[in-house]
Amino acid sequence: MNMVSPAMAIRQAPFDSFVRVTGLPGTAAAARKAASRAVAAGQLTHIRRGLYYRGRSTRYGVTMPRVEMVARELLGDRGVGPAGYSAARLWGVTTQVPSAFQVATLRTVDPIDGVVQHHRTNLSRVDLNEKEIALLELLRDPAVLVEAGWGVLVERFTAAVQSGEVSHGRLRTAVSLERNLAARTNYARLSATLEETQ
Repeated sequence: MNMVSPAMAIRQAPFDSFVRVTGLPGTAAAARKAASRAVAAGQLTHIRRGLYYRGRSTRYGVTMPRVEMVARELLGDRGVGPAGYSAARLWGVTTQVPSAFQVATLRTVDPIDGVVQHHRTNLSRVDLNEKEIALLELLRDPAVLVEAGWGVLVERFTAAVQSGEVSHGRLRTAVSLERNLAARTNYARLSATLEETQ
């Protein structure tokens, strides 16, 4: 049976994906050497220790991952979602473009270029999707973050609940355990509006 070499595994990795040295076949030393050679050959881009990205070659060079992709790769997707103006953009309630991607996470990692991490302690967030977490983050300071106005947020929230994009039940459970009083108060206000329209 032929063993796949680390270099071959790198060449077979899909474009626009991350490659971890620990996920390559062979010894750790062989995997590290193959990754270094692939960087020199322009097949991989070094992101941080042990993590690489397989971009596509274009006439302008090799494509790089978006900062949001790097954040998701390093932080995972459970209990993680946009914060601040990044959350407001996900919900479509601001035209502001944040200078860095802001993310709320249950566990922070070493600094990520272009990312601001906000540590949260509410473990029930692990059951929420990205959009639900973004809503909790918006509700911490809607007067600042919701440029389009409260009424627009109510419309977006109602539509998201009706389409199944967000779960009122999951949110209600999670928000009850939020330490931030503004988030709890504003979710109660949002819920009351939703119930009035049903």
